[in-house]
Amino acid sequence: MDKTSVDTTQKDWKAQLEDELRELAEANLRRGLRTVEGMQGPTMRYGGRTLINLSSNNYLGLANFPAIIEASVEAARASGASGAASPLISGHMAAHEELARALAAFKRKDAALLFGSGFLANLSLITALVGEGDAVFSDALNHASIVDGCRLSRACVHVYPHANLNRLEDALKNPRARRKLIVTDGVFSMDGDLAPLPGICDLADKYGAMLVVDDAHGTGVIGKGGRGSGAYFGVEDGVSVSMGTLGKALASYGAFACADSEVIDYLVNKARPYIYSTSPPPAVAAASRAALRVVEGAEGERRRENLADLCARFRAGLRYIGVRVSEQPPGAEIPIFPIIIKDTEKTLALAEYLMEAGVYLLAIRPPTVPEGTSRLRATLMATHTEAQIDRTLDALESGLKKLSIA
Repeated sequence: MDKTSVDTTQKDWKAQLEDELRELAEANLRRGLRTVEGMQGPTMRYGGRTLINLSSNNYLGLANFPAIIEASVEAARASGASGAASPLISGHMAAHEELARALAAFKRKDAALLFGSGFLANLSLITALVGEGDAVFSDALNHASIVDGCRLSRACVHVYPHANLNRLEDALKNPRARRKLIVTDGVFSMDGDLAPLPGICDLADKYGAMLVVDDAHGTGVIGKGGRGSGAYFGVEDGVSVSMGTLGKALASYGAFACADSEVIDYLVNKARPYIYSTSPPPAVAAASRAALRVVEGAEGERRRENLADLCARFRAGLRYIGVRVSEQPPGAEIPIFPIIIKDTEKTLALAEYLMEAGVYLLAIRPPTVPEGTSRLRATLMATHTEAQIDRTLDALESGLKKLSIA
């Protein structure tokens, strides 16, 4: 192949990418990175301004907690900056083992595994636990990592309508599968609602299915001691594998899965993304361990109570300005508030208005959410103040009126 044909081929594929990017821009779906400054907190610096931050998953406000930062620094000094190898080679270090044991105890399971991210965790769990000849049952609003894990597993995938137990049972009745796996978010990240776990646990038991619950947005926030959605409903024993992330309420980075020792042993041997990935840095594991101590202690309880109060205030304020919000079950204030605008262009305009008003609250668009449900996704922290909540509500009310958004 001569140089002219190489240049032509390169131009062709680059032109195709540019065409697709142009199409995304025309549909108001092209996205880009925003560089923020300083620490993740109730306010942050962006574009040279200090803004109220309502777009972070730092639910308990622990990302800048001094003891957690110090634990990370001490671990880096003692154990270095990297895990440097996969867990089965030399990457499973003392900090990882201590965190895994603590997480297993926290989730009331025998053992735990650590992963580099929640996405890797879900890919690992689903592709290891089911394969060709098996069946997996997934809620229609599950996270993208679950969707991709189901696709990659080569199992027969059954997607049931969101939280619809009747349709889930109908699907469970039919397939002749070697193994059956139900997988669901515990708290749905874009809608802030809870999976009906008691009913799902009953169906898993009735049809001999495993149950994996992605509790990324419930861990640390709801349930006794912040143990998550399984603890909130009192069905921890019915959850086969409890997965969670370390980069939200636990204020660090990575993810984990807790289960019976036999299941964890199986995953150690079968979960390819786990086996072939470098372990998280020991400093990250130490920070997560320190955060877990806070979550389980009096400070964690105080922060959860404060977060619940702020959520109730924000929920009442949204209703007052005419924004539809769902009811929350007793004792489970979820700090995720979808403000659904539907039209993508109007959603972007409202986000821009709020930015000018001093509120960092970004637009969420397809494919992250279904077509026709573009929204602002407001997330609260235990460290927000009532004044910040009220200022956000004022700006939101003004923006909705100015842009004629019903």
